[in-house]
Amino acid sequence: MQVVVQVVIAIAVVVGAVGLGLFLRKRQQVAAPTQPSRATPAQLDRADFEPSTQWLVAVFSSATCDTCADVARKAAVLQSPSVGVVEIEYGAHRALHKKYDIQAVPIVVIADSEGIVRAGFAGPVTAEDLWGALADVRD
Repeated sequence: MQVVVQVVIAIAVVVGAVGLGLFLRKRQQVAAPTQPSRATPAQLDRADFEPSTQWLVAVFSSATCDTCADVARKAAVLQSPSVGVVEIEYGAHRALHKKYDIQAVPIVVIADSEGIVRAGFAGPVTAEDLWGALADVRD
């Protein structure tokens, strides 16, 4: 009988120690570092952008960003009578970066004639991905 009581007490102590350890471990978890938002806008006011083509490829960029220049070159190839391409460089168009809450560059969006963003990319993008996205949204 005394052995059974000792086993029950030992089990209770072990369960309590494990529970306390898990509780303390959870309290000590380090929060993930804050990351910049790389979200693309969902809607554009087409009055903010020229030209007024059926489709708009908007490249939000910065003059100090080498990747931005590469993305802007890739996007420029998409220019056609029905597709307008515009680069919105931070230094020249800070108000538009603020209006669309652009937190990081490059960001590329493909918007229809109503300004609804049909495709978007944050960060580096390949020419094939841009061409494919434009082809997909136009179909």
